[in-house]
Amino acid sequence: MVTEARVNSVVFIEYCKRLLADNHGRPVFLVVDGHSSHTSKMTKEWVRSTNGKLRLFYLPAYSPQLNPDEWAWQNVKNARIGRAGITSLEDLKNKVVGALERLANTPKLVRGFFGDPELHYITR
Repeated sequence: MVTEARVNSVVFIEYCKRLLADNHGRPVFLVVDGHSSHTSKMTKEWVRSTNGKLRLFYLPAYSPQLNPDEWAWQNVKNARIGRAGITSLEDLKNKVVGALERLANTPKLVRGFFGDPELHYITR
């Protein structure tokens, strides 16, 4: 999901709804940081309303090494966009979205991110 809006509870809940819809009734386990959109009363109430279909697992503060998103963004920035010339904000957006779509189509690579010892807590 790409948004140009600030990520607040409403935007985060919409993202979670899409995850649940794409998961065909199976539970979703989501690792999140302490961003206010993840910890707000609105979000917590909505998560409770899913009756366990969505579970949020909170990372400790100041622990980017435990966040699998960091691996995805590192791949996008270093391996996919790298030193590509950016001509405009729209060009940057297109290149980032394209890189994320290509990453989504390489599940073996994404699974490989979880081989890092810092991320073993997720796969246990």
